Amino acid sequence: MEITITHRTAQGTGASRRLRRAGRVPGILYGDNQEALVIEFDHNELFHKLRQEAFHSSVISLDLDGKSHPALLRDVQRHPFKALILHVDFQRVDVNRKLHTKVPLHFINGDNSPGVKQSGAIISHILTEIEVLCLPGDLPEYIEVDLHDLTVAHPFHVADLKAPNGIEFAALHKGENPAVVAAVLPRAARAEEDLAPTVSVADVPAISQKAPADAAKGGKK
Repeated sequence: MEITITHRTAQGTGASRRLRRAGRVPGILYGDNQEALVIEFDHNELFHKLRQEAFHSSVISLDLDGKSHPALLRDVQRHPFKALILHVDFQRVDVNRKLHTKVPLHFINGDNSPGVKQSGAIISHILTEIEVLCLPGDLPEYIEVDLHDLTVAHPFHVADLKAPNGIEFAALHKGENPAVVAAVLPRAARAEEDLAPTVSVADVPAISQKAPADAAKGGKK
């Protein structure tokens, strides 16, 4: 994905306000052992780019005076109630060096899983994105999670996910294995199971025994 940027000469709170009134967004490009660049964007172009999921998890090509700067979006500051972007931060990436970033998870086949179809469970998404380690060229837009075999008794953990080629999950790299998604029984179903009466063998009358009503009738005769 690409977006055009320009150098930002004026800095400070007043300069940023003037930029925003002119339909521009102040930002910064930093990292890769280079000097930080103060930059600016066209607000409408950036606003529509930010509505695309891939823009948040892909290596973006920042076009400055005909030169491309590969970078990752690191931070977005938005107006608290207006549809306005106030500031953005981008971090340069080295195409030959592994980067550490987050990738969204896309879940499929949840409605066809045994946990939902057989147990009536609800899918609980514990993680919606995952930290990965990879070269910029291997960075995927998202990672697909197939829930076809998900059951109530066995949630999916990071180790259960299929990593695309060239991708390492940061959690496993650290020796961790957190849960990603689980099939959870609704509260009402759990309550019914907890309140279900249990009948012991001693409570069931034998065939030769008379029920209390029959015994009362027999006494009257």
